[in-house]
Amino acid sequence: MKPGKPSAIEAIYQDKPASYFANARRDFAALLDTGPESAVLELGCGAGGTGRAVLAAGKAGRYVGIELNPAAASAAAAIVDEVIVGNVEELDLEPLEGSFDALIVSEVLEHLTDPWTTVTRLAACLKPGALVLASSPNVAHWRVILELLRGRFAYRETGSMDRTHLRWFTPESYRAMFEQAGIGIVSVDAVRRPGWRPALVNALTGGRSRHLFMTQIAIVGRKAAPSRAP
Repeated sequence: MKPGKPSAIEAIYQDKPASYFANARRDFAALLDTGPESAVLELGCGAGGTGRAVLAAGKAGRYVGIELNPAAASAAAAIVDEVIVGNVEELDLEPLEGSFDALIVSEVLEHLTDPWTTVTRLAACLKPGALVLASSPNVAHWRVILELLRGRFAYRETGSMDRTHLRWFTPESYRAMFEQAGIGIVSVDAVRRPGWRPALVNALTGGRSRHLFMTQIAIVGRKAAPSRAP
């Protein structure tokens, strides 16, 4: 598929080092319940690290990535079956509708101007029952709250406060975004399990403080089957 019209947002990623696009989500690859006959779609495939892990594990026969950065997309094209280059918010996704058994969206939605519409459009690309794996930073983490109490909201080059982040989520709002797109939520958890101290606080508060210790929110869900007429 040809890339869409270049977006002004692409310019802010031009000075990112190659390592920024090189991460591989092996944890997501391990969670996939797909097989060698399956088709997997990844938004923000970077240089293809996650796709390589999924294909090596025999969990996809077709792997399609969407990537904004041309250099990273070029590297991914040597690994996965197809890379669609461009801003997902401007790309025509209609040819992909109903085609995929799983969707991976790792640390991307916070970079978009309208992630809610994007999630809905990506959900349309999935078959009923398709697995959805997604993650984004959590603005309700205690460190972010502490910085706000100090009157600070300082952007950085990488991490949760990356200067390219445009949207912010709590575990509750992140879940709602996927549910509104017709994704049934299996779990909402931290990408990395907290240590024993946060676990103790969670236990003492009946789980009401879990959001304070999620640096990144991880969603596992499935696309709902279409409802049958009565």
